[in-house]
Amino acid sequence: MSLFSIGLSAACVLLAGAVAGGAAGSPSPGAGYEGLLSFFREWREFQKPKVVGGVPDYGPRAMAAQQAELAAWRSRLAAIDPSGWPLPQQVDYHVVRAELNGLDFDHRVLKPWANNPAFYVTVFTEESDQPAREGPSALGAVEVWTYRFPLSAASAAAMDSGIRTIPKLLAQAKTNLTGNGKDLWIYGAKSLRRQSADLAALARQITAAPAAAEPVKALQGDVERARQATEDLAAWLEARAPSKTGSSGIGVDNYDWYLKNVQLVPGTWSDEVAIMERELARSHALLALEEQRNAKLPPQTPIANAEEHSRRFSAGVAEYIAFLRDHDILAVEDWMDPALRARTGSFSPGAREFFTEVDYRDPEVMRTHGYHWFDKGRMARRPHASPVRAQALLYNIFNTRTEGHATGWEEWMMQAGMFDTRPRSRELVYILLAERAARALGDLRMHSNEWTLEEASAFASAHTPRGWLRMDGDLVRGEQHLYLQQPGYGTSYVVGKIEIEKLLSERRQQLKDRFAMKAFMEEFDAAGLVPAALIRWELTGRRSAELDRMLK
Repeated sequence: MSLFSIGLSAACVLLAGAVAGGAAGSPSPGAGYEGLLSFFREWREFQKPKVVGGVPDYGPRAMAAQQAELAAWRSRLAAIDPSGWPLPQQVDYHVVRAELNGLDFDHRVLKPWANNPAFYVTVFTEESDQPAREGPSALGAVEVWTYRFPLSAASAAAMDSGIRTIPKLLAQAKTNLTGNGKDLWIYGAKSLRRQSADLAALARQITAAPAAAEPVKALQGDVERARQATEDLAAWLEARAPSKTGSSGIGVDNYDWYLKNVQLVPGTWSDEVAIMERELARSHALLALEEQRNAKLPPQTPIANAEEHSRRFSAGVAEYIAFLRDHDILAVEDWMDPALRARTGSFSPGAREFFTEVDYRDPEVMRTHGYHWFDKGRMARRPHASPVRAQALLYNIFNTRTEGHATGWEEWMMQAGMFDTRPRSRELVYILLAERAARALGDLRMHSNEWTLEEASAFASAHTPRGWLRMDGDLVRGEQHLYLQQPGYGTSYVVGKIEIEKLLSERRQQLKDRFAMKAFMEEFDAAGLVPAALIRWELTGRRSAELDRMLK
């Protein structure tokens, strides 16, 4: 196709969309890849809710109007035929299709604006390690961690543009929230109480700074009003929680549809139950053998103070980076070491949550899962050439790639020899896998409406070795609450790992003696943060029968 033809096709797509309000135009089947990119840019704008008076509108009329237009968008996309395109472009097409399916599922099933009070939490004090924040949330997040304190006048004004909309958004929530899911309601109220605490802490940070310009003073007042509105909605939710009697899961049929059409995971709810039960058993069995082998070795002693924390975490990052470089596993870049060091935290005495139990015994183990920061670093430094992959995918569609790879990387680096001089650390890897499988079964059983969130949490706690996933901690229920809001997230760690293992195996068989891990990782990372099953297709050139069924 000539450059003129490409430009003309794209222009026709844009014109058709403009004539019908951006939805009713129908690109011809010959619109080509440029037509897809034009569609994608329009789609991302349509997917956002309308903003009225500075506040996103999730009211019944606005959502009904958006849903009514969605069919036309799906027809437009279906009119584009990607079958003759290069594989990477076909992958982009299926990613865009999955995003449209995600919005369709939101309207038909999840309805987070009506069913999920935590959807209205928009203040976040810590950076997510994912390309986009986990789980559904309303437009207009205030990412407090991106600001430097004391705030400048410009920064205060920028933060305030989000903070001052919170009271209106939460007032709207009282009208929008009509769901009957008991667990979503109860734990949504708890999430809003945490937002209130975060806003109180933010107010203290602002007040502690020297007196500054008018925007800072305005922000102080708006933070307090946002906190009061958050407290008010939390109390409103708590007062009505006893009347909520329904289950919060989506059901097995809906789960199957979501895996196939949105998350692009080859398999069903039943398949995933079998996988998680197998991985849970495997992790416990191999842990028992590791413990038997290491029985005469001294136990690993947790980090005991701030000095030891600083020293051991620093050494852990250095040793990990050196291992990757010296064993030709990854092309190590200068920014990677500081990217990991920036997330090692500081020593915390007292009771430890699960991942801290692991971290404080061998700080190098969880640096492997910190591959997330490599993913995010590459996105920021070298955005993908494809506009579809240059930004985070909607609906956490990336999770089998990001969470699946990071989880697999723990075990793969162990098999590559990273812990040969510290055999006890091999035990930690199997403990991590057991926790991921146990909590994933909670995800699955909550959505089949067999378990409540409390029952899923109790199961995950009981089946995580050594009692490290404590029922008196915050993590165990926090994880299950996320998985209840975002189906398939809890299982993505293990199913993504397995899908990437299939890819690794196939590339080894294809390349035989020419296979090299470093080269494999370069092509793997270059594919971007799209579902693992699509990366497998793109890199091997093989479209398996299971993938073929999924993409029909």
